[in-house]
Amino acid sequence: MTTFVAAVSGGVDSVALLHMLAQTDGHTVIVAHLDHGIREDSHEDALFVAALAKKHGLIFETHRVELGLTASEEKARDERYTFLRSVTKKHGGRLVTAHHADDAVETVAINLHRGTGWRGLAVLDSDVLRPLLHLTKEDIVTYAHTHNLEWREDSTNAGDAYLRNRIRRRASALPLTLKRELLALRTQQLERKRLIDQEVTALVGPGPMYSRYFFSHISTRVAIECLRHVTDARLTRPQLERLLLAIKTTRPKHTYHAGSGLTFDFTTRNFSPSLLK
Repeated sequence: MTTFVAAVSGGVDSVALLHMLAQTDGHTVIVAHLDHGIREDSHEDALFVAALAKKHGLIFETHRVELGLTASEEKARDERYTFLRSVTKKHGGRLVTAHHADDAVETVAINLHRGTGWRGLAVLDSDVLRPLLHLTKEDIVTYAHTHNLEWREDSTNAGDAYLRNRIRRRASALPLTLKRELLALRTQQLERKRLIDQEVTALVGPGPMYSRYFFSHISTRVAIECLRHVTDARLTRPQLERLLLAIKTTRPKHTYHAGSGLTFDFTTRNFSPSLLK
């Protein structure tokens, strides 16, 4: 029997997701909630989700961190996924989130705003299960009202502190036809990403040793994609560019610290990555 770890914040999206999962037989559901400690009343969200889990007769996993009012959106997301993945590992399950079609559109819009590369359009693509991606926000709210569900509104969603909130207000006003075009573009990019990843895997080989000659004689653009594969996408593009320079110039028997805990050891012909523990 499959175990699903449902990320439930207490908002309408995750409450609807939990209701759908609870109505379906053939699997075990674990309810997971991280209290970021960003709002003074955030503990009330945890209590609300705990009551939901109890109502459905489900195991509830929670943890509180004290991020404070000045926490960035990235920091909050990193803490959330660290917790969610720890719960998923503990129960040997699959992580499930309530991301929907409008979330995908917002993420594409954010990446375009930031000046994304092509990967910025292939969003929400990982081992995380997202069964609501075919539904819009309006669909989910309608589902919640139809089933008389209750949820909590996060007051930080109404502010301008986070870029996503500012983008969300603009994205929500987009015509449905344009949203569908963006979603279709995302689907195309996901397929291209899959094909590119296959080609890169064939090019660089299984490791753990990689040819310095190969990386020094291919185009920078291709080399960056290959290094992204070698490093499991742990490094930013500037870090990858500096790593490529190190591959071309570092003397044998030297070690290069690339960031994010990754180091690279060099011989005359090859290099090999390792992750600091």
